[in-house]
Amino acid sequence: MLFRVASFSPKTSILLSLFCKSSYAFFFHSKSFTCLSFNYTSMRIVCNAKKQPKSLVSIVREAAHFSTTSAEALLQNSTDRGTRMSRKKARREAPEMILRVKLDLCSKNGDLAEALRLYDEARANNVQLNVHHYNVLLYLCSSESDGNEERGGDFVRLDKGFEIFKQMGIDKVEPNEATFTNVSRLAATKKDPELAFDLVKKMKGHGIVPRLRSYGPALFEFCKMGMADKAYEVDLHMMDNGVVAEETELSALLRVSSEVKREEKVYEMMHRLRATVRQVSEDTAAVMEDWFTSKGAAEVGAEKWDVGKVKKGVLEGGGGWHGQGWLGKGSWRVVRAMMDETGVCQSCGEKLVCIDIDPEETENFARALAKLACEKEARNNFAKFQEWLQRHGPFDAVVDGANLGLANQHTFSFAQIARVVNQLRQISPSKKLPLVVLHKSRVTGGPAQHPNNKRLLESWKKAGALYSTPQGSNDDWYWLYAAVSSKCLLVTNDEMRDHLFNLLGNSFFPRWKEKHQVRLKPSSDGLILHMPPPYSIVIQESEQGSWHIPTVTGDDLETPRQWICATRTRPHK
Repeated sequence: MLFRVASFSPKTSILLSLFCKSSYAFFFHSKSFTCLSFNYTSMRIVCNAKKQPKSLVSIVREAAHFSTTSAEALLQNSTDRGTRMSRKKARREAPEMILRVKLDLCSKNGDLAEALRLYDEARANNVQLNVHHYNVLLYLCSSESDGNEERGGDFVRLDKGFEIFKQMGIDKVEPNEATFTNVSRLAATKKDPELAFDLVKKMKGHGIVPRLRSYGPALFEFCKMGMADKAYEVDLHMMDNGVVAEETELSALLRVSSEVKREEKVYEMMHRLRATVRQVSEDTAAVMEDWFTSKGAAEVGAEKWDVGKVKKGVLEGGGGWHGQGWLGKGSWRVVRAMMDETGVCQSCGEKLVCIDIDPEETENFARALAKLACEKEARNNFAKFQEWLQRHGPFDAVVDGANLGLANQHTFSFAQIARVVNQLRQISPSKKLPLVVLHKSRVTGGPAQHPNNKRLLESWKKAGALYSTPQGSNDDWYWLYAAVSSKCLLVTNDEMRDHLFNLLGNSFFPRWKEKHQVRLKPSSDGLILHMPPPYSIVIQESEQGSWHIPTVTGDDLETPRQWICATRTRPHK
């Protein structure tokens, strides 16, 4: 059904052709005319065969504000959109962009041969390469071969990489951190860690801050070649630039220190691993076991030491280590062991200690957590929760309601939460109900509508022991902040390993979690609370000189964690 249209001005005719196939669609469905329908809702337009407007012009006149200027603006917007689309299309079809897409595909597939063919073709056609193009090419040249290359293929690949890097300089394309890192890999693969390290040093001259991966090629190659002093030099350069070595780097430094019998450096790396990593991977565990069973380890250590000085070192260090050097003499007995519930080693009988957390660290962590939560959540939502917590807290325990309600269940169980809440209340020093954090959808829908569950939720709400997080929020931020700020137990089986928790860093958070997380173990009688261990799961050095090193093997309620227990076969007397 169409409007009967009288005569139109040229501009109106253009508009009709641009925006509608029918006058009905033109008037009611064009986004450009929504303002007309909103501003003139009182104007009734009857579109039927009997009462059809005589012309669209008369409708426009009744609206009174649809001017020639408005038409021109709409035409201009249409032209601008067309221009933008043309520009985007031109960018997509530009030789540089086509080359980028093809090189990225080569990178994904590890296809160096095709990438080099594209590079030669681009140069022959005078295509301008940018830093991204060069970085992809250098990355592929620096990647380790799969062993299927012909004899000498590695050298051809590496030489081609250096040739491309040289051409990058000729083209005056400014390198970035990825450029230097890739060329460092080329140098290290060519067994030239000196060049790899020199490239890292040159970054500063280009205003580039090296990253941990920038140092890897030089550091690992020096370690492989047994050049310990050069490896320590790289390590020192890292520290001077604020780059923190992680387990892989420290493990490599530990291995080379053991191989060249630098016992003081082995001791240093052991303690850096204690402070940085806490539980070691199987690869690092093997390096440590190799050291303790070596002849060099048996030969180092003091037969007599100042007991008072060692005790003072333990006290100042917060417990679990003294830092006074190797104690004792003779070979080591190295076994894999487990700890009992109180932290007593089932191999040597030594009891592990619980290392205190500095209260100031906890306060700083709570503030950092709140700041992150406000950035990720709607600020007003989290601020309201903080105010609510001030009024109703602190609590002796916080319950991750969603995790607990579904623990060992196919459907959400409020009864299961209630049983755990009652257990927590019984062991609470204040006999106060724990805080249950649940998403709003859990509190208003589904099983929450059952009369018994309604009464239960209402009783928690009246007691100030229930907080329902708003729609669209992530309740993880709420229960974690409540537990940290209240300095209390947190009941959840969530391992807290995803991206959200990675934002919190790997220093304080694991220590806090170790001392505050209560996990739930299924049993025939329901869920059993598995309380935090009364000892710290971290590398520990005893006052008698023995070592206990937690590994990543195990660490669940069914399979206890394995520890390396290293004690002297001739105990100190």
